[in-house]
Amino acid sequence: MTNHTVGVDISKARLDAHEHAPTGSRTASFSNDAAGFRKLIAWVGPGVGRVAYEPTGPWHRDFEEVLLKAGLPLYAINPYQVRCFARSQGRRAKIDAVDARTLAVMAAAIDDLRPTPAKSRSQRDLAELQSVRDALVADRTATLNRGKHLRHALAKRINKERLAQIERQLKSVDDEIQRLLQSEETLRRRSRILTSIPGISSVTAAGLIVHMPELGTLTGPRAASLAGLAPVTRESGAWRGRSFIQGGGHTVRRTLYMPALSAIRWNPDLKRKYAALLDAGKPPKVALTAVMRKLVVLANALLQQDRLRTPEPRAAN
Repeated sequence: MTNHTVGVDISKARLDAHEHAPTGSRTASFSNDAAGFRKLIAWVGPGVGRVAYEPTGPWHRDFEEVLLKAGLPLYAINPYQVRCFARSQGRRAKIDAVDARTLAVMAAAIDDLRPTPAKSRSQRDLAELQSVRDALVADRTATLNRGKHLRHALAKRINKERLAQIERQLKSVDDEIQRLLQSEETLRRRSRILTSIPGISSVTAAGLIVHMPELGTLTGPRAASLAGLAPVTRESGAWRGRSFIQGGGHTVRRTLYMPALSAIRWNPDLKRKYAALLDAGKPPKVALTAVMRKLVVLANALLQQDRLRTPEPRAAN
């Protein structure tokens, strides 16, 4: 257990900080800019065990970069887990000062939090471009759906032009993502390992590198849980409920959906797994979810071992 922890709630304009220590607690507020970062670092001081925060879109990026360079031990915590922890403590209110306190107490109470790793410029650029790509894909889906119901000639022409624009922008973003993946040895190696798995393209590899940077440092069950692909069992006494998946990263699941469809056609091992589940009476969605789980567990194992996937030898006739 860490005795001296700090929780920081990050908003667009302000950083609310709470220090949790055996000798007592204290709070402070700083501006979310370079001057505020310097004051926060001085306020935290040396000897802090953990500085916990919630990732908040664009508002935490500079905070993260500056404090990591200053040598502070940062821990990014999933907002959903923070809210669950707050409820377990009987806290229902959600204001910045309360959130900062919850983060500090949680960082002190939970031993197996994972520290935030420092990122290179290429890794930060890759994350930003992947976010842009995800938004463009969502725009494309919305535009395609809207186009199905248009009747006016002008509306149809505008929709068609918007689709063409999105496709051009996606092409530009994908080209730059691939350039970034080749610009750094770590990214290049991770991409090569991931794309050695049948069904995972370079686009999917980039999505996994950004949305699951922990891949390669986890156990198989933990990787599946982090992706939201581990079955949640429901049992009480003699009662047995249906298992289901819950939590985790919905973005990762979206990233793995199409690769799973491809894998059940072109990856012999996963094709057999999918067929066996269907033969056992599992619904197709359940079987496909199991394939997605296998993909993320395999990706984690290969990255952990730093090796490419080796195809299974064919059985002799």
